[in-house]
Amino acid sequence: MSEHTGLSEGDFGVLDRLVQFGNGKLRQQELADSMDWDKSRLSHHLTRMEKRGLIQRNPLDTDRGVQVIITSTGKSALDKALPLVSKAIRKHFLDQLTDQDIESITKLAERTKTRSSSSCKDSSP
Repeated sequence: MSEHTGLSEGDFGVLDRLVQFGNGKLRQQELADSMDWDKSRLSHHLTRMEKRGLIQRNPLDTDRGVQVIITSTGKSALDKALPLVSKAIRKHFLDQLTDQDIESITKLAERTKTRSSSSCKDSSP
């Protein structure tokens, strides 16, 4: 991915989470939590991304937090990377699955969905 888009895996992870979880912006702590990175690691990574124009950070008015926002340059880079990531997932994972694998995954997903639905009903007031 880096050769074709200039994005590292970490860059992609940050940009993708900003779009998927925050509609283009997240609190820096939420981003760190979603990536399972400590604050220092994320802060250093975001500094490098900010210098490249992929994101910007703004202090929040309401408290001591910082909001991370994807820029148009970051969104464009992410849009270029997504088809490559999809292709890699297909090649290295999905195309390796047998019919039996797919059947097992489907059964597990259905069982999980059924259990999840019933536990939500059980916890309703």
